[in-house]
Amino acid sequence: MPKKILLVDDEPRILSLLHSVLRVEGVESVSAKDGPTAVALLRQQKFDLLITDIRMSPMDGMELFRVARAESPDLPVILLTAYGSVETAIEAMKKGAFDYLTKPFKVDELILTVRRALEYSEIKAERDELRETLVTQCKFDVVVAESQPMKRVCEQVRRVAPTDATVLLTGESGTGKEVLARAIHNNSRRRDKPWIAVNCAALPEALLESEMFGYVKGSFTGANTDRKGLFEAADGGTLFLDEISSMPISLQGKLLRVLQEREMRPVGGTATIAVNVRVLAASNVNLEEKVKEGSFRQDLYYRLAVIAIDIAPLRDRTEDVLPLVQFFLRKETPAGTACPRISREAADAMMRCPWPGNVRELENAIKHAMAFVQSDEITLETLPTRVAAYALPETSEATDATGAAPDAIEQYRNVSLRAFLRQKEKEYLEQVIARAHGDKEKAAKTLQISLATLYRKMPTEEK
Repeated sequence: MPKKILLVDDEPRILSLLHSVLRVEGVESVSAKDGPTAVALLRQQKFDLLITDIRMSPMDGMELFRVARAESPDLPVILLTAYGSVETAIEAMKKGAFDYLTKPFKVDELILTVRRALEYSEIKAERDELRETLVTQCKFDVVVAESQPMKRVCEQVRRVAPTDATVLLTGESGTGKEVLARAIHNNSRRRDKPWIAVNCAALPEALLESEMFGYVKGSFTGANTDRKGLFEAADGGTLFLDEISSMPISLQGKLLRVLQEREMRPVGGTATIAVNVRVLAASNVNLEEKVKEGSFRQDLYYRLAVIAIDIAPLRDRTEDVLPLVQFFLRKETPAGTACPRISREAADAMMRCPWPGNVRELENAIKHAMAFVQSDEITLETLPTRVAAYALPETSEATDATGAAPDAIEQYRNVSLRAFLRQKEKEYLEQVIARAHGDKEKAAKTLQISLATLYRKMPTEEK
């Protein structure tokens, strides 16, 4: 990318010389005859380097340097100084200036100093970009997404995180709504500000109101002092309202006002308090149905669902099961010890399990397994009984390399390879459709083929 340098000097001859030298170097330069003009340019354009004379009026180079540092802290600055002002230039370097050149300067010295400053600027920009990338990756390292539905959710989270939009996360219990809400906060501009989560279903109505909005002394029995609410405590940061569907309708109007007006009034108070809070909400029930029932305000629903992100249940994203197992195994394994392996039978059982409790149930199953594991392998015996029950049934007959029992081989002795493969394909299709409980669209996704292809391959009597 072409570099751009801002040149500031009240001597046209010096500006002309600098332009000529930098043009030969292939660097674009913009000139300013005084400090105020330079400040205006700094606020209008992005520069990679500032070269300024010290002795100028009405704003000298030192004052321009201080303004530049305030406007663009990472902008390298080279000062041009007469011999008598060297001490001033050195003082500026102590405060962050990149370097200084004494007039009259040598062209070679100028070129070398400019090159070093531009390299410094480029390296610092790359470092900051890499640091931001690593920070983002680290803040997403608790989200496992191998399936397409979960990858779409993560992409939505990445896009919405830098904004201040209100987000509504929906999905069954245990799908990871709070984990994703935390990822949104951690990747937002508010990440260094408070993160506060409250479960709306866990508190009675009177307590929920005072917890969220605070109260003033004497507003009710036991209110001996003023107390801040969660909105005020989260000022500048993020407030996560879990199970928002459980919020009493009497409080929903007050929440709506906070979202719309960015101000709230404590319980028993008369004065309003301005708050700057991003609200993320989650629900494990269909809020639109709640609106139809009259138990949830329609205007609040639309205000919360500015961005709506739906998280699929774990049974619909089986590609995430084993990666999640590995993630939880690493999490539960003591530091300095190796993670246990997973037996094939245990892996098959976990892949076949429908996980009605979703990711939370899977995590608890791994905790259970880690509590009972006695070797370096997770087996069926270490899994909860309800999960181990989904293991494939064992066969007592010996099988050959094709997986068929010896007696079964006889039926294929005079069968062509094409017929054999067609029969095996039919059996496999039947197994996958059975695992999908007859849902052919889901079976097609598992097989990674189109629904039309599945129908074409199915026996006529099953279509």
